[in-house]
Amino acid sequence: MNSQQIKQIAMELGADLCGIASEERFSGAPEGFRPRDIYSKCKSVAVFAKRVPSESLYAENIISYTHINNLVMQETDRTALSISLALQDKGIPNVMIPTDDPLEYWEPENQYARGILSLRHAGYLSGLGYLGKNTLLINPRYGNMLQIGAVLLGIVLEPDKILDTRCPDGCRLCIDNCPAGALDGTTVIQKLCRPLSNFKTEKGYTLKKCYRCRNVCPSAAGTARTSHTNPIT
Repeated sequence: MNSQQIKQIAMELGADLCGIASEERFSGAPEGFRPRDIYSKCKSVAVFAKRVPSESLYAENIISYTHINNLVMQETDRTALSISLALQDKGIPNVMIPTDDPLEYWEPENQYARGILSLRHAGYLSGLGYLGKNTLLINPRYGNMLQIGAVLLGIVLEPDKILDTRCPDGCRLCIDNCPAGALDGTTVIQKLCRPLSNFKTEKGYTLKKCYRCRNVCPSAAGTARTSHTNPIT
């Protein structure tokens, strides 16, 4: 089976995007968080993404955005499971990666969490997009409104080309509009970001109270389709 066939299976099972990265491309990841640290048979990584409805960024009530994100996260894991089973039936050894929780790496003093595989970096390494100054994966067609999943594969596949694209040098909209000052253009300080991005209500619900780094981005909904420009200044 070749890369195109793997991507076709992913698309037929619900992915909106799919790319392939070689395992070797993850050599710069921290030790313990590389594909072969998770699955020693891994030789390639199939990375896919599902769209998050972009207009939810501009709803005045944060519950809509929170609920939509939660639904797409669930659908992304279901898609990963379907891809994994379909490939298993074709004799391809594989292990799916959760799109978010559960995770085990946690620094309580810094409120810093790390998944077993950085999916935004996986998306970049598989050619799905580039990493913006807001640290989000940005796809030219769908912008930053993506939920990412991955399946580690025990076969060698031809990898996709990494995109040679980045944010405009002079753009600082996400950095300057972050109310917590958590962005520096390269990384995000989770200790500052987390209280707003994962806000707990008195009743115990977790809400996405702040996502300005997403909706101020000129490429939030894709460079060819953005209908809102700098909604927060």
